[in-house]
Amino acid sequence: MIELRLDPRGVILPVRAQPGAKSNGLRGEQAGALKVCVTQAAEKGKANKAILTVLSKALNLRKSQIELISGATTSQKRYLVLDVTLGGLQADIKKALG
Repeated sequence: MIELRLDPRGVILPVRAQPGAKSNGLRGEQAGALKVCVTQAAEKGKANKAILTVLSKALNLRKSQIELISGATTSQKRYLVLDVTLGGLQADIKKALG
């Protein structure tokens, strides 16, 4: 189960990033985090930008609603998703994962 946490400004979403993958997309849950694969290499923030794009498209969010709050240089990342409820984000993730 993805360990979402409430924050005064929204919901904290843990992400396990896999840069350099064959395709972009959400790949389920891994160690309490949402696994996100991107084709971009992990250099100069390219993978982080690609993850932001994948998250916004898959979860029907604006890019401005998603803020990287930790893990800029590691595969374990935490994003703050603004203007959403915990239940709403859980439902969006479930729908995106099918």
